Amino acid sequence: MSSSAVTYLKQITIVPDQLEDWGPLKEATGQEMQTSGSELWSDGDQSAGIWRCTPGPSRWSFDTVAEFIHVLDGSMTVTADGAEPVKVGAGDLAVFPKGWSGTWDIHEPLTKAYVIF
Repeated sequence: MSSSAVTYLKQITIVPDQLEDWGPLKEATGQEMQTSGSELWSDGDQSAGIWRCTPGPSRWSFDTVAEFIHVLDGSMTVTADGAEPVKVGAGDLAVFPKGWSGTWDIHEPLTKAYVIF
């Protein structure tokens, strides 16, 4: 693999006000939730980047892809269908495998680094 085929980020500074407006969260199940972010890489259904979302409840179904996240700030409660709630916050890592479905209840503005694969 040539070095031009690798995206390497030694350091990234996340300034929420400088993220691109991605509009309302379509998965929101209550009040409107606003998203913003920066896509760092994409290839078809796969992507990686930074995502920020305002508080509220949402429902997710990972039917065709999986997602790995690293929460950079904020917190949420994640509840897989049929499972107990799990609180996820700054510094935590989580994987939502293909086929996962459940809810995310974001308690405060949440910023995550993500990889969708």
